[in-house]
Amino acid sequence: MGEFRLAAVARRGRRMLRARLGAGAGAGDSGNAVVEFVFVALIALVPLVYLIAAVAVVDNSKAVVAQAARDAGRAFATAESTRLGRLRAETAVRLDFASHGFADDGELRFVAAGSSCSGESLAPVVAPGARYRVCVTRKTRVPAVPAVLSAGGITTLGSYELFVDDYRTVAPS
Repeated sequence: MGEFRLAAVARRGRRMLRARLGAGAGAGDSGNAVVEFVFVALIALVPLVYLIAAVAVVDNSKAVVAQAARDAGRAFATAESTRLGRLRAETAVRLDFASHGFADDGELRFVAAGSSCSGESLAPVVAPGARYRVCVTRKTRVPAVPAVLSAGGITTLGSYELFVDDYRTVAPS
């Protein structure tokens, strides 16, 4: 008899719980969780996607200036004369920028080997055993940020240690 009474109480409790949940205050909110989730996801994801795009633009510029510095150094080191080497280095930088869709707005500098790119610029000479550091810098604009706020953009820098072979012959400049 106790089991019957316990089962009846459980049934009555389930009925009351169903009635309360079915006609409660939350009954009109069905389906709103999806709308709220989409709204919160948009608020969180839009800045995240923008940040990823901005980092990708700057990283792409860093890769291009590093490649341009390397190509400029190799072009200079393999030239037959200093004048031709300088022209080849500048052309290599322009070609690297153009192949990635960048404007020809980079700066090519030669500094002493082992020094930083902010060091004093020097006039390189294609001579056996010569060592230089080739530096290519470029201002990169972050997308959707006005130039006033970004102070002209982020400076990206690429450098390459250049060594002219000891045993090569060089035509007089």
